[in-house]
Amino acid sequence: MPIDVERVRAETRAADTVLHLNNAGTSLPPAIVMDTVHEQLRAEEVFGGYEAEALAEPALERAYESVATLLGATTSGVAFFSGATVAWQTALTSLPWKRGDRILTSEAEYPSNVYAYQYLKNRYGVKTEYIPDDEHGQIDVDALREAIDEKTRLISVTHIPTYGGLVNPVARVGKVAKDAGILYLVDACQSVGQMHLDVEEIGCDLISGAGRKYLRGPRGTGFLWASHRAIEMMTPAFADQHSQAWTSPLDFEPVAGARRLETFERSVALQLGLGAAARYATALDTTVIEARVFALAAALRGMLSEIPGVTIRDRGERLCGIVTFTVDGFSAEEVRVALREHHINTWIVRRSASMRDFTARGLEEVTRASVHYYNTEEELARTADVIRDLVD
Repeated sequence: MPIDVERVRAETRAADTVLHLNNAGTSLPPAIVMDTVHEQLRAEEVFGGYEAEALAEPALERAYESVATLLGATTSGVAFFSGATVAWQTALTSLPWKRGDRILTSEAEYPSNVYAYQYLKNRYGVKTEYIPDDEHGQIDVDALREAIDEKTRLISVTHIPTYGGLVNPVARVGKVAKDAGILYLVDACQSVGQMHLDVEEIGCDLISGAGRKYLRGPRGTGFLWASHRAIEMMTPAFADQHSQAWTSPLDFEPVAGARRLETFERSVALQLGLGAAARYATALDTTVIEARVFALAAALRGMLSEIPGVTIRDRGERLCGIVTFTVDGFSAEEVRVALREHHINTWIVRRSASMRDFTARGLEEVTRASVHYYNTEEELARTADVIRDLVD
């Protein structure tokens, strides 16, 4: 069934007060998500934090189950974190690295991911190789396959980068990883909530994501799913009594599943909100969400491309809900301000957030308009009209 746009907008309190095209930054959450968060915070106020958490234990377990269902994954493989970067870096740094090990990754990497690769290089002597793009601007799967050798320990790919509409072919990469018997980590920060994700179809061992972006969850939430094979290999650098049982004066025993990677001090209210967001997306059907988001983005690209001086900057064989563009004679900040004066939220991506890709393409900055299923065609036309008026 198609998405009932009127209903989801009615369930989004700010939908009629702001035209929100910054869903790649933070989406507008459904009312049920924030109501869930506020209810738990009120319980903490009335009963005390630990006591409210104990009362919420069944709901917390349901939150883990809800994220697992969203990913077509096992609940035991889900761990919660304070954000996607913490989840992703925990996955990477918990693996057993040694000097000379190799990571194969894509050009479309997020700054914090690249920093983590550099950390492993400096700390353990791990080498990271950036696989070149193919003619569509996405990771060259054939080049990836050829780059694998006996020292390759991990393939790590960002599904959708923060700077454009690119969708990397993660399932094709997963087949390469499986054939080679190599662990595979997917950064789904921008894809979870706007695309249908299934860990079996992707073929990954590890996948991380954010709550605040397309999933429409609260800020301060992220998750990691890990396969049984990956979990058994991982030892977290940061742990506490929540994830590691102190069994003797010098010995610890990790708890079962991916929760051995967690730490105790996380917001119960936000985790419950993350679970509510996962259930909301699942109820709408992520396959249907993907179709609508991609169609809206294609419509916006079409409208913008008709305006003289506007250049669409998205690359990829498939293009997602993130639309990036430049306007001749205007900085990205001038474009953002013009749109904001009409209560339209967009964002700016600068070269510092995509050093490798933007440097190669000679780009300094782009305007990013990221659509979601609760946006309407009329809103997109209003956005294009503002840009048209700006350049006239």
